Amino acid sequence: MSRRGWALFLAMSAIWGVPYLLIKVAVDEVSPVVVVFVRCAIGAALLLPWTIRRGGLGSALRWWRWLLVFTVLELTAPWLLLSYAEQSLSSSLTGLLVAAVPFVAALAGRLAGEEERLTPVRMAGMGLGVVGIAALLGLDTGGAQLLPVVAVGLVVVGYATAPLVVSRRLPDVPGVAAASVALAVTTVVYAPFALPQLGDAVDASGEALLSLAALGVLCTAVALALFFALIREVGPQRALVITFVNPAVAVLLGVLLLDEPFTLGIALGMPLVLAGCVLATRRNSNATPVGDGALDAAAR
Repeated sequence: MSRRGWALFLAMSAIWGVPYLLIKVAVDEVSPVVVVFVRCAIGAALLLPWTIRRGGLGSALRWWRWLLVFTVLELTAPWLLLSYAEQSLSSSLTGLLVAAVPFVAALAGRLAGEEERLTPVRMAGMGLGVVGIAALLGLDTGGAQLLPVVAVGLVVVGYATAPLVVSRRLPDVPGVAAASVALAVTTVVYAPFALPQLGDAVDASGEALLSLAALGVLCTAVALALFFALIREVGPQRALVITFVNPAVAVLLGVLLLDEPFTLGIALGMPLVLAGCVLATRRNSNATPVGDGALDAAAR
């Protein structure tokens, strides 16, 4: 990838390694509906004024049908399902299950006729990444309920297909504009269900409130703006390789901030994850580069 692509990739790998921990903290005291509502309301409040000032709202609304499809696949459904799942699943197991996104994205890309094929090297890299994640976190499904696991499976499908909508149906829509509209729509959808429960959020601990704030500002407003730029810089399939790194980031946060032990799984898994990412993001020799127009749109 280009230097800009690697910079965006590393930033997204770090930022979206945090939500699993924050969601786990928040749903211990606040309902999943309120978590999604507050997260989206904060994100929309930060991004929508920026979009309006820069005149990007009109260009986004011209493609409102596909923008609604993206919203459902990337935000409205997955974020509620994740919050629901983490009421019973650990954040580590949730992150490991979400690491299946690139495989589903590869299948969806092939079915959609994506031009860049998956070479043996890239497939090997994806396989290496999964092995690394398994060694890093382990897959402890003992006692896990079926419905939360199915919920994460639906999240995987949404996360895998949403970037295809961006690259194929929203190529001329500025990323921040699309993200702000998606967040505003999701906020409106959840408002009737969340507003009667906001009292629980007000009475929550400072730790839970800080988690909600961080989810809204860093993991939503900032992350979505960067994610759109990443998709247009490196393509939808390669962008989703961040899901290999996200769980690793969550483990590192536990080691560095929560004094969790540095296990053998971490020592073996981290190098495999990083090596897998390098191979899985390798550009094909006959790949068509992203056009200048897409880069201009991502930079608006």
